[in-house]
Amino acid sequence: MKFSGKVIKYGDNVDTDVIIPARYLNTIDKKELASHCMEDIDKDFKNKVKAGDIMVAGNNFGCGSSREHAPIAIKESGISLVIAKSFARIFYRNSINIGLAIVECPEAAGAIENGDTVEADLDNGIIYDVTNGKQFKVQPFPEFIQKIIANGGLVESVKKGDIK
Repeated sequence: MKFSGKVIKYGDNVDTDVIIPARYLNTIDKKELASHCMEDIDKDFKNKVKAGDIMVAGNNFGCGSSREHAPIAIKESGISLVIAKSFARIFYRNSINIGLAIVECPEAAGAIENGDTVEADLDNGIIYDVTNGKQFKVQPFPEFIQKIIANGGLVESVKKGDIK
């Protein structure tokens, strides 16, 4: 799995209420959720995010409730990969379950700046910040996780017979 995009960066403890405010949880429409993604922390997010962009964050990204709406909103907004110092456990698993690639790499998350261009090769466990020339090593995803993400989530993987 390879990713390349411009970075949109956030700090520590970005919770699910900030990722997708509770007032929008009455819909399951993915595009509607994406249109409100990050609006309480970054009003211009929906105007600046482009397909393939990479989100970078600090510690405890996705803390708060266990709602799947949060990773869905991020993925549907166009973000292809989230790199953070650490994730809330249930957010991490929900992200994989819905097919959003995420990776913990404290070194990369600390060094990469907003607006940088980043390339990631998660098959080989490499994150490369094209802007500052720094490279970071991460643990590659196991093959079954790669299949889940490549198929667009756990449900789609089961439908395709890749996961039983």
